[in-house]
Amino acid sequence: MSSQIPTVTLNNGVVMPVIGFGVFQIPEDQTQQAVEAALEAGYRSIDTAAAYENERAVGRAIAASGIPRDELFITTKLWIQDQGEESALRAFGRSLDRLGLDHLDLYLIHQPFGDYYGSWRAMEKLHRDGRTRAIGVSNFHPDRLADLITHNETVPAVNQIETHVFFQRADDQRLMEEYGIQHESWGPLAQGGQGFFDNPVLVDIARAHGKSVAQIALRWLIQQDIVVIPKSLKPERMAQNLDVFDFALTDDEIARITALDTGRSHVFDHRDPEGVKWLGATRFHT
Repeated sequence: MSSQIPTVTLNNGVVMPVIGFGVFQIPEDQTQQAVEAALEAGYRSIDTAAAYENERAVGRAIAASGIPRDELFITTKLWIQDQGEESALRAFGRSLDRLGLDHLDLYLIHQPFGDYYGSWRAMEKLHRDGRTRAIGVSNFHPDRLADLITHNETVPAVNQIETHVFFQRADDQRLMEEYGIQHESWGPLAQGGQGFFDNPVLVDIARAHGKSVAQIALRWLIQQDIVVIPKSLKPERMAQNLDVFDFALTDDEIARITALDTGRSHVFDHRDPEGVKWLGATRFHT
C-alpha cells in the first residue's frame, strides 16, 4: 500500500486507504485512461461496480500500471439483478474475470434490495475462501444495516453511502461506529450539485487555507473518519483531490461546515418506492 496515503484498519484487520478513485459514470472508453492517470497521480484504491459496466477497462489500467497487486486496494460491487447465494457467486466470478484479478480487496452488496441475505451468505463464503479480503455493503440505511448484522455471522467491514457536506449522515455514522463498520462516502463532492463549488462557507474556508472547495470538502470528511472516493477525468484535479493531508480544519471551520447539513439526499432517495422499483428493474446482462 502506498505510504503517502493515510489508511484505516477495517474490523477484520484489513488496511484501506482513506482516499480512493471512483469510476461511477465514467464511460467504458474513457475509464482505462482515467484509472491510469489516477494511479500515476498516486491513488492506490480504485472503486468500481458491475453496474458501472467499466470493470474491464479498470482491469486493463491495473495491468498496464505495473504496480504490484499488494499495493492496490480494488473494490467492486454486486448488482441487484444478481442477488441470491448462487447468483452472487457467479456474479463475483464474472467481475473478477473482467478485472483480470485473482482476488478482490473489498466486495460490496451494491443496493439493499432483493435477496441480499442470500448474497451475504455467498460473500461470507468468498471471504472465508480468501477470494475477497473484506466484504461490505453500499446504500444501506441504519435499519437495513442493523437487520443484516443481527441475523448473520459477519459484520460488514464497510458501508458505502452518499455522504457530503450537504448530507452528512451523522445518525448512520453513529450506528456504524457502534458496530465497527467503516463509513465510506460516495459522491463526496455532492456530484457538483446544490451550488457546491460556489458555497460561500466552503469558498471562505478554502481561501483561508489556499485550497480548493473540493479539497476543503474532502478534508472535512476525512477528519470525520470517513473514507472518500472522489472522481475526476482531469489529471490536475485528481492530483489536487489527493493533496489534502498537509493541512487541517479548525474546530470552528468544522462547525461551520457541519451547519451546512440539509439532512437529505439530493441525488437518490433509497426509501422512495418508485426509485426502488426502478433500481429493481434495471438489468445489466441477460
